[in-house]
Amino acid sequence: MNSLSLKELNSTIKKALSDKLSPSYWVVAEISELRINSTGHCYLELVEKQGPQVIAKSKATIWANTYTNLSIWFEKMTGSQLKSGMKILCNAAVQYHEVYGMSLNIRDIDASFTIGEKAANRQKTINQLDEEGVLLMNKELSMEVILQNIAIISSPTAAGYGDFIDQLNNNSYGYHFDTDLFESIMQGNTSAQSIVDSLLKIHESDKDYNAVVIIRGGGSQIDLDSYDTYELAAHIAQFPIPIITGIGHERDESVADIVAHQALKTPTAVAEFIIDRSAVYENGIVESYQLINVAAKQSLNTHKQDLLQLGGSLTLASKSMILAKSHTFDSLTSQLIQGTKYLLRNQHLSLDALENSLKILSPENVLKRGYSMTSIQGKLINKKTKLKKGELLVTETLEHIIHSTITEQSSKS
Repeated sequence: MNSLSLKELNSTIKKALSDKLSPSYWVVAEISELRINSTGHCYLELVEKQGPQVIAKSKATIWANTYTNLSIWFEKMTGSQLKSGMKILCNAAVQYHEVYGMSLNIRDIDASFTIGEKAANRQKTINQLDEEGVLLMNKELSMEVILQNIAIISSPTAAGYGDFIDQLNNNSYGYHFDTDLFESIMQGNTSAQSIVDSLLKIHESDKDYNAVVIIRGGGSQIDLDSYDTYELAAHIAQFPIPIITGIGHERDESVADIVAHQALKTPTAVAEFIIDRSAVYENGIVESYQLINVAAKQSLNTHKQDLLQLGGSLTLASKSMILAKSHTFDSLTSQLIQGTKYLLRNQHLSLDALENSLKILSPENVLKRGYSMTSIQGKLINKKTKLKKGELLVTETLEHIIHSTITEQSSKS
């Protein structure tokens, strides 16, 4: 019986593959493992999955001289490094070694495929959230006007976190805000789960937070894919407290930005948003006080003039009556005193009624009776106010602050 040594068999396989296969193939696969050794060679394990099940697997290499240029170009095109979990379209040559077996030598990677794959996965996440009816849940929450107690999800060493705290604590109005940091990993493969863990801690906390702020700061756009994941987006969308994002990037908004109650570009922009809400509220209170004060002074001045005129009239009448009928002086004096007391008592009653009316017309009591107050840029609307399409209206009821935008207006004829 003829026999072959193992080396002879493997050499035969190597020659057969070399004779029958093309120099290279374009292959779609997912990177399940990736490591770079000290010499700069990149070693990968490529897989194909059917659901959670791996149905194909192969070792692959990118030699150092190719990997150096290829990785830089790929990162520049896609904004992300090659990493585990990424699906790629690569040009690979099939190689067979008598000792190490079969592997693929990757010569090129199509970055446009990865870009398209990322966009497709992002849209898939958005569609899934929409189908589940949770896409806009956090946006539909009512956000309090003054955000006094704030939970922050960030890294304590992030520059963005430092900028946010500095902006908030050193605001020009002297407002004070209570903040609690929930330390999290803000980029990389584990960032999504880290942020979700922090959200769960906030939810389990016994503190009544007005808002949750997720801030990352500026810098590289690499490793921001986690903000497009379904897991993180679903938790943000369904969180029972309004969430504000300030991830610090200028690219298209992430899915996390889309589902958050408010999305801003930078941590400092988030701080300014929080400060401005308090300033608008304070300005509204001050303006209401000034209007009430002016109305009260005008009313008191009017009644003061009435009293002076009445006093003058009474004096003239008294003198005339004394000259004409001196014999009835005592009787008239008594009547005058009683009449004066009566008139003064009536005027006091009028002033009391006016004071009660002012109290009834105070903003708080007006709201308690079911009415509302609407303002533009912190100023109450009156008949002289000019309304413009697109302007932001703030309507205050007893229990709600409602923000709306003018889309159409018409005048009463």
